[in-house]
Amino acid sequence: MAQQSHEDEKKKKIYTDPELFCCVFQPVTADADAQYIGIRRLLLHRKAVAGVLRRIDWRSNEKGYVAYRNYISRPRDWESSQAPSLQVTPGNSGRWIFPASPLSHWSEVDSLSSARDLQRANQLSGHRTSFGSSVSDKDHPRQRDVEPAYSFVGMHCVFDQSKASVTVLKFGHMRSDLLAYGASDGTLTVCTVSEEPSVLKQLHGHSKDVTDFDFSSSNQYIASSSLDKTVRVWEIAKGICIRVIYGVSSQLCIRFHPVNNNFLSVGNANKEINVFNFSTGRIIHTTVFDSEVTSMDHDHTGNMIFCGDGQGCVYSVTMNSRSGVLSRSHRHRSSTWHKSPVTTVQYRSFSLLAGGPVLLACAQDGNLSFFSVALEVKGYLTLRCSLKLAPRIHNIQASFCPLLSLEKGEFIVAGSEDSNVYFYDLTRPKHTCVNKLQGHRFPVIGIAWNYGQNLLASSDFFGTVIVWKRARTDLENNI
Repeated sequence: MAQQSHEDEKKKKIYTDPELFCCVFQPVTADADAQYIGIRRLLLHRKAVAGVLRRIDWRSNEKGYVAYRNYISRPRDWESSQAPSLQVTPGNSGRWIFPASPLSHWSEVDSLSSARDLQRANQLSGHRTSFGSSVSDKDHPRQRDVEPAYSFVGMHCVFDQSKASVTVLKFGHMRSDLLAYGASDGTLTVCTVSEEPSVLKQLHGHSKDVTDFDFSSSNQYIASSSLDKTVRVWEIAKGICIRVIYGVSSQLCIRFHPVNNNFLSVGNANKEINVFNFSTGRIIHTTVFDSEVTSMDHDHTGNMIFCGDGQGCVYSVTMNSRSGVLSRSHRHRSSTWHKSPVTTVQYRSFSLLAGGPVLLACAQDGNLSFFSVALEVKGYLTLRCSLKLAPRIHNIQASFCPLLSLEKGEFIVAGSEDSNVYFYDLTRPKHTCVNKLQGHRFPVIGIAWNYGQNLLASSDFFGTVIVWKRARTDLENNI
C-alpha cells in the first residue's frame, strides 16, 4: 500500500499542470457568474492529460513553455504565411541587390531564448571561467526574433568575376569602402564597395593559392603570402608588384606591424615566423615553432603576436617594435585528441565578458576557443569558453562581431560548409546560433567586417563574394 501511494504521488507530481491550479484557485469576483465559474473549474479538472504530456515533451527538448504557447496559438494560415527561403544567383560583378522588404528579411533565424536561458547566460558571463558547448551549423534557434544588432536588410553588392575559390578577404584599415580578396588561382582583387561598387585592380603574380594578405596602415600597399613559397608586396594605386621575397616552403600567413610598417611578419610551413624588413626584403629575425604556422594576428600595440599552428596550438609571442626580435612566451595546447590546424586567430583589445583584451581561435575541426589575454604577463592566455561546431573540410574562417551588444554576450560570425553564414553567441550553453545569412551556393570560407561595421563580406568556394548590409538599430538611428 505504501508503495502504491508513493507511485500515485509520483504520477500526480509529473502530470500536475500549473495552469490548472491557476484557473481552479482563481478568486471569484463579485459580479462573476457562479454557475459559469463552476462549469469552467469542472472542465479544467477533467481535461485530458495529453496537453500536459505534450508540454512536458517541449520542456524536455529545451524549447520551453513560451515556445509551446506560441505554437498552439499560431494562426491557421501560419505555414503559408512564412516567407520562403530566398535563393540567390549572383549576376554581374558589382551588381546592386535591392534590399529586401521588412516583411521578408534575408536573415530569418531568431535569437529568443527563455528567461531561464537568459538568466543562465548572464550568470555565466558574470563569474564563469569556462564552459563548453557542442552544436552544429544547423543549430537554429527558435523562430521569434533576430538579434537586432546583427540583422541584415539584404545584399549590398556581389562580385563574382573570380574563376577560383576566394580563400581570404579583408577590408582596408580605417576604410569602409575598400575591399580586397585573394583566390586559389593566385590572383588578388581590389574593389570599392561605395555607391558604385566596382573592381579597381587585379593583381597577378602568384602561381598558386593566395593564403593570406594584409593592408599597410595607409592602405597604400598590400603584402600577400602564397603556396608558391613567395611573399609579394603590391602598390595598389599602380597595380604592380614592387617586391618578391622567395622562401623555401609555403607561406601561410602574413601581417604588417601595426605601428612600424617596415616590419613584415610571415608564418610558413617550415614551422617558422620570419620578420622581414619591408624596405629591403631581408630577414631580421626568425622564431621556430612546433608545427607549421597557419594563422596570426598582432595586438593593437604591436608588442605581441598571437599565432596558431597545424596541431591546434595557440602561441603568444613578444615582439620588439624597434629591433623586430621575437620571443616565444606562452603556448596553449589543444585539448582534443585529433589535432587540427588553426584557421583563424583574431585579437580584440576589449571584451565585457573578459573585462579586457581577448583572442578568438578557430580550428578546422570546428573548435572555436575564446581566450582572455593578460598583456601584463606577456600575453598569457586563459580559456574562457569554447564552442564545438561541425568539422570543416575547407579552411573556413571566423571573426568577432562589432561591439554592438556588449550587455548581451560575445558574438562571433563564421562561414560553414552548408553555404550559410552563421552568427553565434559564445556565452550561451545552448541555442548559440542567433542569426544566419543565406545567399551563397557553395561553402563559405572567408569573413570580414568593414571599419564602419555596417558591411559584412563573405566569400565562397566557387569564387563569389557577397557584401551584406547590416540593418541600423534604433540606438544608431537616434545618434
